[in-house]
Formats: sequence, C-alpha cells, structure tokens
Amino acid sequence: MSNSDLIRKYFSAHENKDRKAVESLLSDDFVFTSPYDYRINRETYFKRCWPYTDQSLTYEIGKMLEKDNEAFILYDCRTKTGDRSRNTEFFTIEGGKIRAVEVYFGSAPKEPA
Repeated sequence: MSNSDLIRKYFSAHENKDRKAVESLLSDDFVFTSPYDYRINRETYFKRCWPYTDQSLTYEIGKMLEKDNEAFILYDCRTKTGDRSRNTEFFTIEGGKIRAVEVYFGSAPKEPA
C-alpha cells in the first residue's frame, strides 16, 4: 500500500468511527503531537483524541505532499454541529505503518481546500 493510500485509509477509518482499523494502521511505538499534546504514546492518543471522532463527520483531504516516508496533509473537517476547521498534519511512516503524526490546527475555511 502506498503512503497516500495508508493516510486515506486512516482518515476513512476516523470517518467510519472504526477504531480497530485505526489501531491496525499505527505502529506499536506511534507518537502524536498537537498544540495540546507533545509526543503522546498510542494508548494516550486513544484516551485523549479518539473521543473527538464522535463529533467529526467528514475529513476532506485537499492537498497531500509526500516525500520518501513523510507526508503533509491539508484537510477540512466538518463536525456534527456544522462547524468546520482546516488542519495540516505531518505524517511519518515506517514499515507500512503510521509512526508519528503532528497536527497543526487552523481556522474554519471559507472555501474547501
């Protein structure tokens, strides 16, 4: 599976609220960083971040830039309340699994990415 396919599968699993699928895509030593979290491990990621999945309806990937085992993704997220946000995520992929994700939050987009 290509890195872009892996990342699309990751976002699709989030849209479908399929935690087992997300777990299967992450390495055992996965780390997650955001403005609220610094290199939290896989277990903490699911405790802190997974509950947000219930609020998110869709993730529309607007741009994906890949080089070797890294990728930047720009996407729009729509929530159950109709709110929207635009985020960028930096993925590191090793051995066919997502090893790290760094999230950069953005403001609500005026137009889709």
